[in-house]
Amino acid sequence: MLAAAGVLQGAPSPACPALVLTVYLLLGPAPTHACPPRCFCTADILSCSNQRLDQVPAALPVSTVTLDLNHNQIRQLEEDGFQGLLQLEVLRLAHNLLTAIQPGAFRNSSGDLLRHLDLSSNRLHALKQEYFQDLAGLEELLLFNNRISQVDSMALAGLSRLRKAYFSHNLLTNFPFFSVRHNHSQLSLLDLSSNRLATLPLMEISQLPRPLQEGLYLHNNSLVCNCSLFSLFSFWEQKGFASVRLFTQEHVCLAYDNKHGAIHLLLNRPYFDRCNLTAVTEQDASVSVRAGAPLLLHCVTPLSGRSVSFFWVVPRFQYVAPPGDNASFKMFPNGSLEVAAAGEQHAGIYLCVAQDGRRNESREVNVTVLPPHHGEAGEPFNTGFTTLLGCVVSLLLVLVYLYLTPCRCPPRLRPRPPVTSALSQSKEGGAGGSILTPTPPTTTEGPGRKTYPSHPYSSLPPYSSQPSNSLHD
Repeated sequence: MLAAAGVLQGAPSPACPALVLTVYLLLGPAPTHACPPRCFCTADILSCSNQRLDQVPAALPVSTVTLDLNHNQIRQLEEDGFQGLLQLEVLRLAHNLLTAIQPGAFRNSSGDLLRHLDLSSNRLHALKQEYFQDLAGLEELLLFNNRISQVDSMALAGLSRLRKAYFSHNLLTNFPFFSVRHNHSQLSLLDLSSNRLATLPLMEISQLPRPLQEGLYLHNNSLVCNCSLFSLFSFWEQKGFASVRLFTQEHVCLAYDNKHGAIHLLLNRPYFDRCNLTAVTEQDASVSVRAGAPLLLHCVTPLSGRSVSFFWVVPRFQYVAPPGDNASFKMFPNGSLEVAAAGEQHAGIYLCVAQDGRRNESREVNVTVLPPHHGEAGEPFNTGFTTLLGCVVSLLLVLVYLYLTPCRCPPRLRPRPPVTSALSQSKEGGAGGSILTPTPPTTTEGPGRKTYPSHPYSSLPPYSSQPSNSLHD
């Protein structure tokens, strides 16, 4: 007891290491669980993909950050199914047979840390309010390719950090836009394409935050053609929103007075010539447009009603009233002004005037026409042509070098130097030595030859290894 008391009080004791080891072995470390059978574990990633699992494994390593359960046969998420996974950030459950998520399925897990949840390609029929209550930190929610026909008004209310939500390829006929507007200030992408939306709450959509309007995808639905719908998408097209710009062909509406049934909203403008674009609620005071691009200006004033009339005063003090002139301006009954192809002559101040007989309201818009993008107009030489021309010239030079040499003259013969005997050279007292002299000459000429100092015996007759009589033959 004294020894134990000494250990607890921090006093040194030889029994301290043994006691600590005993306590560690009895209590053991916090349970971390081994890697489940048929799963692959590495560092903080646990993958049980494509293993025909019909439920979430019971014991999972608590250090798991990314859990992959894609391509299995899981039918529902049970209560506390991910309990203990306090570090979980990414959960993938795509391509399963999910039909329901039990309340509390994500309870006692990582909570705010879970950022990415993939429930795509399952069999969910509805999103209920209690499904995502414990996921306040969720940023990306993937629910495309399910059978969802209903979304509770508060199903996404608790996801205040949600940035991207994908609901495409479902059976939705309506969506709680008002809840999105009030509870998701960070939401910048909402994909509702390829559903069964017939009508849209245009006023609620027009009041959504600007970043969300830019990332709201509504193509490939069963929308019924009307002027307000055309007005909304035309406005987004003019603003260059990616949701419209990237899917122009897919924005189709149903027209019951058209024999083909479906009309391309943004490619069949004559069908909407008589529209009153009432859905437009804003118009920037300054607008920039590329030369050759269409331009649409809206006359947004406090005046409203059928008795209101509109006209525009365009640059060069030209007066334009409905339906416009046949040259370049077209005007809609609600006062919107369209220019089919903007040019330099369309730059300047535009003044819109609305009047109802008792009062007038005006609005100015400054239009700047920018030059076309580089490369849109024809150029005398582009990069591809220049490269091709360079290759052809190089090929011609090679052929000229190989087959059209300027001269095929025979080689020029050099005269041989006179041959003199070594003996005659020695008798003349030449100090330079001969070819039989082992000593190099005292001076050298020509490139690349070194000059050696004079040898002290260079004046002696040259030594020859041949008999003397061979020099006289």
